[in-house]
Amino acid sequence: MHPNDSVSDGQPEPPVEAAGAGEHPEPAVSVKRRPRGRTTLIIAAAAVLGIAGGIATGYGVQAGRAPTPLAALSQPGLAYPAKALPAGEVPDPLPASQDRRVRTDGDLRKLIVPRPKGWQEDKSLAALTQDGWLGVEDYALDFESEDYMFSDLLDQDIRRVAGAAWKKGESRSGTVCLVQFRSGAAAAAHAEDQRSYMPQKRSAGNDGTAIKGSTEGRYYLFPARREAGYLPFYQARAVFSRGDVMVDIHLYDSAPISKRDIRTLAERQLERL
Repeated sequence: MHPNDSVSDGQPEPPVEAAGAGEHPEPAVSVKRRPRGRTTLIIAAAAVLGIAGGIATGYGVQAGRAPTPLAALSQPGLAYPAKALPAGEVPDPLPASQDRRVRTDGDLRKLIVPRPKGWQEDKSLAALTQDGWLGVEDYALDFESEDYMFSDLLDQDIRRVAGAAWKKGESRSGTVCLVQFRSGAAAAAHAEDQRSYMPQKRSAGNDGTAIKGSTEGRYYLFPARREAGYLPFYQARAVFSRGDVMVDIHLYDSAPISKRDIRTLAERQLERL
């Protein structure tokens, strides 16, 4: 599978990633401090006396004032609503088609975006899943700090991870992971953790592009990785969350990947949630 997945109620559980910091070179020329003489000592002494005098005056003024009464802890009229609505005016509950929580509480695998036209299941990657489910420990394997990610996902109360893997032609492949947590805050935090290192040079090296319809979601194109004797390696990624589900999408190819390819897949997945 791909970078981030977890456990479910009866299913396995997921992880996060970290980035390194660069070294700061020493300045070419050392800068000397300004020498401290008698003038500096005189100014410092005057400043200390001024502060001490101000504090003493402030205490004296405050001590002569009458105490200000505190507001009551309990005040009338703050309850909301003032009274219950009549039975005939109570709004109907949202239908299941509009209640996002009802949808994500069902079979999470059914919310994975349909396989794009011309693609087929990639059994070499799908074998890592159990009927579309990915264990948290397996999801954590895609991260550099596997142990940390596994522990962090458990701390964030990961619930389960559903995933799909596809391929197209000889070199293009892709993965989609839906990482579900017990709370929307945890899903958003995991997504932000992943986006946080994308601008670093060893990752995408850019700030990405906003995903339409998502508050914080972004998609990224990575610079090509080239190595003598091998085809170039291209990668694209989309990361966002909606409700209690964090979405992580990856595309890989030996040929350039267009923004449209990753953007379309991300927008379609967002619509399903």
